[in-house]
Amino acid sequence: MTFGESVSTCFKKYFVFQGRASKSEFWWFQLIWVVSYLLIIISNNQTISFICLGIIIIIAIPLLSVGVRRLHDTNKSGYYYLFSLIPFIGSLIVLFMMIGEGTKGKNQYGPDPLKKVKKRKK
Repeated sequence: MTFGESVSTCFKKYFVFQGRASKSEFWWFQLIWVVSYLLIIISNNQTISFICLGIIIIIAIPLLSVGVRRLHDTNKSGYYYLFSLIPFIGSLIVLFMMIGEGTKGKNQYGPDPLKKVKKRKK
């Protein structure tokens, strides 16, 4: 999945916490958050900081939902995302869960997000 496809998919599934998300869908969208966050930290320009803060606020919910779908892809419950609330170590635990490969084929959370759906010709 390309960067544009990832962003488009995440915004289309703004409040969708069911189903699965591929690694590329999650990590491309995560890149937006990381870059915006780093720009806030290193920027001396107040305008850039406010724009980046706005971006972070806009993508907060889809970032959470794609994170839950990514956990589903690794065949884990979305409730594991709550580990990130544990100071220091919690975020690392969730990070390592999301790095892993997704389940090949269908799992309890839905079909493989990378498998192309064949359209029948009429």
